[in-house]
Amino acid sequence: MAASAPADSSSGAAVRHRLRAWMLQGLTDMAKHRQGAQPAAEPAHKGQRWWRVMCLTGVDYFSTLGYQPGIAALAAGLLSPVATIVLVIVTLAGALPVYRRVAKESPHGQGSIAMLERLLTFWKGKLFVLTLLGFAATDFLITITLSAADASTHLVENPHVSSVLHNQQMIVTLVLVALLGAVFLKGFLEAIGVAVALVGLYLALNVVVVIVGLWHVAAAPHVVTDWSHALTIEHGNVLAMVGVALLVFPKLALGLSGFETGVAVMPHVEGAPGDTEERPAGRIRDTKKLLTTAAVIMSAFLILTSFITTLLIPADAFKPGGEANGRALAYLAHEYLGSAFGTVYDISTIAILWFAGASAMAGLLNLMPQYLPRYGMAPHWARAVRPMVLVFTLVAFLVTWIFNADVDAQGGAYATGVLVLMSSAAIAVTIAARRARQRGWTLGFAAISLIFLYVTVANAIERPDGVKIGACFIAGIILVSFLSRLARAFELRVTSVVFDDVAERFVRDIAQRKIRFIANEPDQRDLAEYRDKAQQIRTDNDLAPEDDFVFVEVNLSDPSEFESEMRVHGEVMHGRYRVLTVESSSVSNALAALLLHVRDMTNQRPHIYFEWTEGNPFAQFLRFFLFGQGEVAPVTREVLREAEPDRERRPRVHVG
Repeated sequence: MAASAPADSSSGAAVRHRLRAWMLQGLTDMAKHRQGAQPAAEPAHKGQRWWRVMCLTGVDYFSTLGYQPGIAALAAGLLSPVATIVLVIVTLAGALPVYRRVAKESPHGQGSIAMLERLLTFWKGKLFVLTLLGFAATDFLITITLSAADASTHLVENPHVSSVLHNQQMIVTLVLVALLGAVFLKGFLEAIGVAVALVGLYLALNVVVVIVGLWHVAAAPHVVTDWSHALTIEHGNVLAMVGVALLVFPKLALGLSGFETGVAVMPHVEGAPGDTEERPAGRIRDTKKLLTTAAVIMSAFLILTSFITTLLIPADAFKPGGEANGRALAYLAHEYLGSAFGTVYDISTIAILWFAGASAMAGLLNLMPQYLPRYGMAPHWARAVRPMVLVFTLVAFLVTWIFNADVDAQGGAYATGVLVLMSSAAIAVTIAARRARQRGWTLGFAAISLIFLYVTVANAIERPDGVKIGACFIAGIILVSFLSRLARAFELRVTSVVFDDVAERFVRDIAQRKIRFIANEPDQRDLAEYRDKAQQIRTDNDLAPEDDFVFVEVNLSDPSEFESEMRVHGEVMHGRYRVLTVESSSVSNALAALLLHVRDMTNQRPHIYFEWTEGNPFAQFLRFFLFGQGEVAPVTREVLREAEPDRERRPRVHVG
């Protein structure tokens, strides 16, 4: 028995290795099209035809028909069709032009966040992006949970299974979220074919429901007369109706939910044969077609469905617990087309609502890895699909439990995420138009920005739960991000080191003796500075006058950046002192990367000499963590220790 222990241990290690390899296999399917990921001359990703990709974003956008008419009826009552027309006007005249411009300015799927990121630098820019990512997480995660909750509502309310699944909506919703996570764990590489089938079937069934609903309205013209009469009694005149519609508009904001996803899936658009990742003109053009077609289709459905549901469904049925609550069109399908058609409609609605979560999950997996790992604010495994799927699925479980799988309760949080992102997009394109000196577009986008800001603020005041859940996501992202960056503080994060000819000649020359570098903080860069520094290092370390040195100077760039390429430039100062100059976000990381590169280039262990920095060690560490400087010598040594565990190969650090 004892002899089998090593074999059992080896078998367990092999299983763990396979599990780890499976979990970390590949990068995010939709995040690998990062800007700059391919050379400019390389052809862009082949992708899919724009109308097929429209179906991928359409599983999110079009699926809102499952609950939007009911939400509009609850919010506006008899005024639902008028309020929906206001929503359509904002969609076509506001959101659509904004996101067509976003597609032009950010064609790699990062959306308006990337546009705003370019406006701010250093830590204020990072914190701003993290805040927007918090709202983006709110948008996409609530899309997953809200869509799953509404899908479970359609399933539970179906007359064939209602007796079995009565009061089981929470369990059904959690199962649907878990199934969504399972799809991505298995490997979500291509969902477009499934999306095309789901969207095609769902829209076709909705066309049937709309035509039948309009036929019943035409067959009983008194319902239109009764509705218009009641509307006049309740609101008086057209101006009053429009005014009330504007006031309730924030509650209808879920009908704008598809635009951010439309930009997120943009890297999958095929574009033109001559497109490159740097200049994807065809992809931009076809994405504009995608956004416009989706908006027009959705606008037509929104108006028609709000009209027939308001006229044909009793008001009490829309209320919580009512038969049409969260499933107005399904109610009409069962009422006028029979149980069989109604069940087919339910199945189609459940499928597209569930798959809307897939669109949102894909958006999360596209967005987060483009920012957090690059900022050093996520571990390396955050670039892989499966670990992130587990994280997002667990968070979706938590959100579902908090909101008790209630569609209406999640509406405020969902609308907040959508509206904040749309407001940021409107502001971003306003700034872009102003920089391009396009006065007309600047004024137009500024007006749209004000509208979205009003709607966002009004929604936050009326439904503060959306701000609360958004704030929780923001706080969580910032806390986890900074803890991750703290844990990775001593990680070697220079992606590559490139020497110019002069710098390489300096290293080759000094490698003929012993490689010695002096770390120098550049000041006046006059003759006395280099002479005094060399003399101090010789005295502190008891070095002979004939020992040769090369100075190394690091100029700080943006200290909030985490990963970057490092270029080394060589120059001769005052006719006698050889100096290597480097630009980096961290002095210690730059020096460690330089030493390791020189070791590998020359097969010798280089030596570097420092002087101690005066000051409190904790304060110096904070300076390093936030600003890339501080007590350089011990941090350089620690970075080297983590990067090279073999002491015999590790470059030598001397401090005097």
